[in-house]
Amino acid sequence: MKPEERQLREAIIAKCRWMNASGLNQGTSGNISARYGEEMLITPSAVPYDAMKPEMIASMPLEGEYGAWRGPLMPSTEWRFHLDIMRARADVGAIVHTHSTYATVLAIARKSIPACHYMMAAFGGNDIRCAGYARYGTKELSELALAALEGRNGCLLANHGMIAVGANLDKAMWLAVELETIARQYYLSLALDHRFILSEEEIAETARGFSTYGLQAPKPEPTARARASAKAAPHRVEKKRSRK
Repeated sequence: MKPEERQLREAIIAKCRWMNASGLNQGTSGNISARYGEEMLITPSAVPYDAMKPEMIASMPLEGEYGAWRGPLMPSTEWRFHLDIMRARADVGAIVHTHSTYATVLAIARKSIPACHYMMAAFGGNDIRCAGYARYGTKELSELALAALEGRNGCLLANHGMIAVGANLDKAMWLAVELETIARQYYLSLALDHRFILSEEEIAETARGFSTYGLQAPKPEPTARARASAKAAPHRVEKKRSRK
């Protein structure tokens, strides 16, 4: 196993343990996958995260025989939607699936989440759709999830949980946390008599702002006077010392 593959496998396990410790998931109900070259690495089925080792992570080819895998343990029972999403979307480098509480509550009610908060823009549109119901691990569920994720980076699964996708593990987990946060905020807002939903233009405006979020503006070049002053400063200090 190459060092970079081992590092990615260790990162998957670390994310699994973190999402349980943070309350984003419970037990082994969630699963995580990551793209590694022409393969998908995915958590094994029914293994407690604390007992998971890098060698236990299953590997599945993104091309070739559908459903083929290698490793000492079977891949997660949800491998189909993980594999189908990565096959369909080259922009997806990692997938996080959890049964987080508030996202699952809305999924039980089969409610999509409207643009109740500007962070909806991080998911690629003005809503988070709720996919229809199908039994876990089935091709039907995978197809429903793919449809709900069209143009989106997250969705709910009816009577099940949620999916968040990202360019890498950090981004996918960040979006999973954001989805659960928005789900909680929307759920609590349903108790109020009035709610205001943002328009498509307001979400689009936020998305445009996100395109430069976190980018630092270049520092202005110092003026000739500032450069001369900085160069002369040590000499002024030395002269003061010589007078003492």
